Amino acid sequence: MGRQLVSFLSILGVLLLGVTAGAMLAEAAILVPYWQSLAPADFFDWYAANASLLIDFYSPLEIASAVVALVSAVLHSAQSRPGGRLWWVAAVLSLLVIATFFLYFKDANASFSNGAITEDSLPAALATWGTWQWGRVGVGCAAFAASVLAVRA
Repeated sequence: MGRQLVSFLSILGVLLLGVTAGAMLAEAAILVPYWQSLAPADFFDWYAANASLLIDFYSPLEIASAVVALVSAVLHSAQSRPGGRLWWVAAVLSLLVIATFFLYFKDANASFSNGAITEDSLPAALATWGTWQWGRVGVGCAAFAASVLAVRA
């Protein structure tokens, strides 16, 4: 692949990883406290109305970030370009962000949708959800930082 295409993919990767990290940060810092401020019945209504929008927004963004980081890692390594190892770090961390969905968020989100969580247990469930989200933010920010360092290499 041409040098310009690899450079373009690298910049695209940095942008996608930055937007993904920022979006996850907004969810942790704005959306979770909002959810916690709602009465349980209002939260369950809000979640039922908006869960699909969250999935439709975050899923493509997180997948695109991971794919571009992975492609950048492969291309940099194949061409022995500087920053290849950092792109691998970014790619692995991006995949870890996606893995957290399957490790925790998929079931937790389903429990909000299917009524498996009682109103009494909702505050603790939202606190746990928020803790996992902050962990995800940290991983996403580390992926973004690795991509910035890779481009600078």
